[in-house]
Amino acid sequence: MAHEQVAEHLSQLSTEQLLDLLHKMLLGRRFEERAAEMYAMQKIGGFCHLYIGQEAVAAGAISTLRRDDYILCSYRDHVHALLKGSDPKRVMAELFGRETGLSRGKGGSMHLFDVPAGLLGGHAIVGGHIPLATGVAFAIKYEQRPQVVLCFFGEAAVNIGAFHESLNMAALWKLPVIYICENNRYGMGTAIERASAIYDVSQRAGAYDVASETVDGMDVLAVHDAVGRAVELARRESLPSLIEARCYRFMGHSMSDPVHGHYRTKQEVEEQKQRDPIRHFFEYLSAQGVLDQAGLEKMDASVRQVAEEAVAFADASPEPRPEALFEDVYADPYGPYTRSGRRGEQ
Repeated sequence: MAHEQVAEHLSQLSTEQLLDLLHKMLLGRRFEERAAEMYAMQKIGGFCHLYIGQEAVAAGAISTLRRDDYILCSYRDHVHALLKGSDPKRVMAELFGRETGLSRGKGGSMHLFDVPAGLLGGHAIVGGHIPLATGVAFAIKYEQRPQVVLCFFGEAAVNIGAFHESLNMAALWKLPVIYICENNRYGMGTAIERASAIYDVSQRAGAYDVASETVDGMDVLAVHDAVGRAVELARRESLPSLIEARCYRFMGHSMSDPVHGHYRTKQEVEEQKQRDPIRHFFEYLSAQGVLDQAGLEKMDASVRQVAEEAVAFADASPEPRPEALFEDVYADPYGPYTRSGRRGEQ
């Protein structure tokens, strides 16, 4: 977003809203940094995909929602959960695989779920949640509720059939869903230009007569503005949109992937870090007289404390009980049919 556009947008948001956007991004960054440390200490197992560098997308988009709106996202879901209102302690406990976690320690990093907060899951199957978000939007319209759905996914998901089927149905049935492609350029280690026949993901919406826009995903105000208009369209006219937010992850695809890997150079990563969304937004706020360095340091200290308390809570929480293995599944082993499969026999 150009500087004159930034100034115009600043005038439309209150000081409290501007500071809240920065707070959201800082919270996501410090939480993810502590998660990386805990993974290195083997407190967190399994897969762990960090969001460092992409904070402006989640912060800008989710800040346009009401509490009763819904989001669904991919496996890079920690920050989305935090910003939708999930308790940081329970999010970290889930990463630790503890009983107090959002999914009782059974989902881990890729499967955060918090219905009261409106988070309908982090989903590990690439693009598998896009039809689910479409279904949620259908339910909202069917029941005539004034809610909307945000569906976050990476650019690699736009090449699967479910993406196209979902956009077609959302357009045909006029559903209140906003599809947000977090285009960080690399689907694992494959650059988008090597995997997609067209570079501009937003163009794909044209086949379904869906409103679309490409936005700088490293600019929280640009994201807030674009998604805000899409949310208004969905809430007012029950129409879907596709937003392509071009961003960049500073970490590897997951904690098992080196930061630079074999698919991008150290120079590229360092150049992209010069576009750090948190630093740039603070510079905007400072230039406008909204926040000074002392204020930033105070805010940073507060979110670091939140992350520290989350780690302490998770580390002190109990492991799931052995019998929890049989809970939250479709069949009850202690019900009418026992493990032998016959009623009344063991």
